[in-house]
Amino acid sequence: MNKAETQFTHPLINFELPEEVAAILAQAPSVVVPESLDDLKALSLRDADEQGWHEVAYEVEGQGKVVEAKVCRVSNGIAANYLEPYMRRRDPDCMVIGDQGATDKPTYEGRYGKPFDGLRQETFDWLAKQELAIFPFSAGLPGKGTDALVVGPANAGFFALGLALLQGMLKPDEVPEGFSPKAIIYVAPPFRHTDFGGKQVVVHNRLAGMHELFSYNLYPGPSAKKGIYGVLLTLGEQQKWITMHCSTVEVVTPYDSRVVISHEGASGGGKSELLEQAHRQPDGSLLLGENIVTGVKRTISLPQACDLRPITDDMALCHPSLDRGTGKLGLMDAEDAWFLRVNHIDKYGVDPNLESLTVHPSEDLLFLNIKAQPGATALIWEHIEDEPGSPCPNPRVIVPRKAIPNIVNEQVEVDIRSFGVRCPPCTADNPSYGIIGMFHILPPALAWLWRLVAPRGHANPSIVDTGGMSSEGVGSYWPFATGRRVDQANLILKQIVATPEVSYILMPNQHIGAWKVSFMPQWITREYLARRNGAKFSEKQVMASRCPLLGWNPESILVESRQVGTRYFNVNEQPEVGEAAYDEGARILTEFFHKELSQFLTEDLDPLGKQIIEACLNGATVEDYDKLLGNGTLRKA
Repeated sequence: MNKAETQFTHPLINFELPEEVAAILAQAPSVVVPESLDDLKALSLRDADEQGWHEVAYEVEGQGKVVEAKVCRVSNGIAANYLEPYMRRRDPDCMVIGDQGATDKPTYEGRYGKPFDGLRQETFDWLAKQELAIFPFSAGLPGKGTDALVVGPANAGFFALGLALLQGMLKPDEVPEGFSPKAIIYVAPPFRHTDFGGKQVVVHNRLAGMHELFSYNLYPGPSAKKGIYGVLLTLGEQQKWITMHCSTVEVVTPYDSRVVISHEGASGGGKSELLEQAHRQPDGSLLLGENIVTGVKRTISLPQACDLRPITDDMALCHPSLDRGTGKLGLMDAEDAWFLRVNHIDKYGVDPNLESLTVHPSEDLLFLNIKAQPGATALIWEHIEDEPGSPCPNPRVIVPRKAIPNIVNEQVEVDIRSFGVRCPPCTADNPSYGIIGMFHILPPALAWLWRLVAPRGHANPSIVDTGGMSSEGVGSYWPFATGRRVDQANLILKQIVATPEVSYILMPNQHIGAWKVSFMPQWITREYLARRNGAKFSEKQVMASRCPLLGWNPESILVESRQVGTRYFNVNEQPEVGEAAYDEGARILTEFFHKELSQFLTEDLDPLGKQIIEACLNGATVEDYDKLLGNGTLRKA
């Protein structure tokens, strides 16, 4: 590389650029350095036609002009829609590793038969011919994340806007002294067509002192959001801490007691829903469920719900500096905005709070996969269709944290960690793993196993689904991690051991046996646990679940004197299910656990972790799990 090529100056760039970035910018026809979100909004619409549509299009060798997305200004923000239905949700196989470091992920060379260096240089050459936009930001939190930079085509301003909303942006006069980018996102959409057969691909290239992220698509999920998540997970792996994949909420009861709950799980597992008030029927009641065999509906009355103070929506930094030494888990949000999925809001009135917030926001939002027209109002219950009569299952809106009422901005300590699973229906005619009751109490060792197997679940709306029971991977954040499973497994186990005052529960959504329940289990459970000030149960209040992997469960519960009966806790007692179908579901779940856990039995696994996994493979009871870790989950009767 000629040294003269790397000489680049700009009045708004007051920090030293990495050599490769400087060379690209020096050759580019123009470079825009946005100074604010307003600049990025203007960039998102820079080439809008008379009707108000901005096309994000590129010349692709052998294909001509390819339009990736259309963007318009709406009264409540910016709306972007992809022309291909495939691009409207994350491909779970999009990540590849471009370097030679330790990893269990597919490598670029292994998948494509050649080193990444060639495409890396081609990407730099392509960028050097484009009108570019760049801006600096801090991935994670200042002092607990890493200095970062994005370099991409200026006509993809909506993508840059999404990143700036999610991770923030540093204005030129806010860049701290000594700012030195250690993570860079390079955005180059045409290579999706020339090199990857139209597939979403994000290449992580971990160099000494630098994490390069090559985004070869414009859906923010795999790159602007989960790509940066991968950067944080890599940093945490090096420094021995975790960025959890969870939502977190402080629940304040009508009696002013407070409980902090974090909810983990794969996409579609109920993280965003934990932050929502329970959806009510027109008469104000809560629909507990509808029996898919008999058509019977069951409702419950809950006159006054708890107040919710949201903390995190998807990514939570569990940095060592947040540990107060109380035995509870300290965390805070790793993002500046939330990437909310709204597929369940399919008509006006389903979630009045979120609907009002997005129709009349305090500041502009970014809408994806929502029907939109220039100058109109984007409505989160009007989803773009993948094909006639088939709405996109992954409509999204990016909402800045400061636009969310009652947000908690400081660090918190978690009392209860829950794990969510999307469950299919289970009946005598069609047994499945949909045998999880409304909630189960887990001993810490078993809670660790659920975070290793992390079921992706039934009818996942957020990703390209493969069907059947599959794993999202360790921590439910594995699709975004760049290293080895065993290292993440050890970090999660270390975290659980270090926080003995945290309680663990398991919650399903969509179905409990033959009952279609949507997200009502976690809404009811949240209300119930907050009212009883947490999840510490006595030995007399719960029973061992018929399937040992489900820990303990109550026979029934009372919420504000309203009973939720045994059919919602002991699925085998549902007439439409029965013991034989339940046991078949338990077998399916057990085989899934055995298959997924066996890959962690390596020489680098923590000896305690090996003991827990071997106990599972040998048919451990819930009492066996309880003895392996902790001081006893249940209070003595």
